[in-house]
Amino acid sequence: MRKLWKRTTAIVMASTMALSLAACSGESAANSQAGGDTATAEASSAGEDITLRITWWGGQSRHEYTQQILDKYTELHPNIHFEATPSGWDGYFEKLATDTATGAMPDIVQMDYLYVSTYAANNSLADLTPYMEDGTMDASTIDADILASGNIDGKQIAMPLSTSLLTVAYSPTCLEAAGVEEPTSDWTWEDFAAMCSEVHEKTGYLGTSSGPVDDTNNFNYWVRQHGEQLFSDDNKSLGFEDDQITVDFFNLWKGMMDDGAAADPDEYEQLLALGIEAGPMATDECGYYINWNNYTTLMANVNDNLKMVTPPQLEGGENGLWMKPGMFFSVAETSQYKEECAAFIDWFINSEEANAIMMGERGTPVSSTAREYLINSGKLTEQQQQMFDYVDQAAPLCGDTPAPDPVGIAEVNQAFKDAAYSVFYNQVSAEDAAASFRQQANSILAANN
Repeated sequence: MRKLWKRTTAIVMASTMALSLAACSGESAANSQAGGDTATAEASSAGEDITLRITWWGGQSRHEYTQQILDKYTELHPNIHFEATPSGWDGYFEKLATDTATGAMPDIVQMDYLYVSTYAANNSLADLTPYMEDGTMDASTIDADILASGNIDGKQIAMPLSTSLLTVAYSPTCLEAAGVEEPTSDWTWEDFAAMCSEVHEKTGYLGTSSGPVDDTNNFNYWVRQHGEQLFSDDNKSLGFEDDQITVDFFNLWKGMMDDGAAADPDEYEQLLALGIEAGPMATDECGYYINWNNYTTLMANVNDNLKMVTPPQLEGGENGLWMKPGMFFSVAETSQYKEECAAFIDWFINSEEANAIMMGERGTPVSSTAREYLINSGKLTEQQQQMFDYVDQAAPLCGDTPAPDPVGIAEVNQAFKDAAYSVFYNQVSAEDAAASFRQQANSILAANN
């Protein structure tokens, strides 16, 4: 019996994420009048009491500081109040899909790169371009390519909040106990698998507690290292022809699971139920965890000893990393208070007050002035400084940022996970699973794009 972590916990099966949006487009019942200068936020919020509904995903620390930010904004704008409904990542988009289909989407929603195209296709999100043009929102401090990631068909339906990159967090304490040297940015996937196995053999802990097939982000990195792209230019099919790429990915992770070096599906579902702040990385009882470059900042409250390194490279492969918008804020098309929402999002992104509370927890701030403020503030913790430095360290391994994922990505993600799990559970061969995934993915993409 392998050791997962020292503390005992109840086993709760985490639900798998699905997104099936009903076509839902609504016109605003009472759009506000646009202002014309930087004082718009205060001018537009000087009248009647307004309650903005807002939702986001994250851990407890994010919930707490986001509420502090909302309270601060209300302090500055006494007639603007918030009704917050935070949650974890698991199930977030299922609930948002239901709210959207019933016309009950919150005014402000935290949006992910995976799903922005899907919600844009259903006309669920407001175009924020008018508020950028009239000065309510200042996007001049945002890199043009990152800003464009939230622009679909000429409409700015999502404002990026941060930038992020895939990373591998690791526990120096766990690696030292296993006699494994800390990884460097030139390590390979073979190195990663060997190190995970050694951690397990020497300590009994998991080498990695990552979920490699929760969605297609990790696989996208793998595909890009092969010099291919995950989706075709027209989004109607997969963008690569060789199923051996998928076979090798499935076999890599199945081999680590069979060796006890990686969490198998059952163990991983248990870890999901705990949440990242209570999992084995929190107690140095796991070697590695693949996530985004704000992970060590997210974990700082429970383990401030974690470090991070660029993900393993494919020997002889190409640069697979890309600069990704960490997350967005979008405004519901059904919101009656679009201007007020836009003013808040502008303040959230650009103000020193908000960023002094946030301290880069959602990722490297998207605003250049906010980044400069935090760097010069002297307030960054070691983990926060790591996150800022990581962008420079990873830059040589980055390629072009891909387009937002296509409509139907939730179904593609589920088909990918189902195919992988059928291999991990020894139900079918990796070859058959790869072929099945291709057939399902191409069918889904062709029907939705």
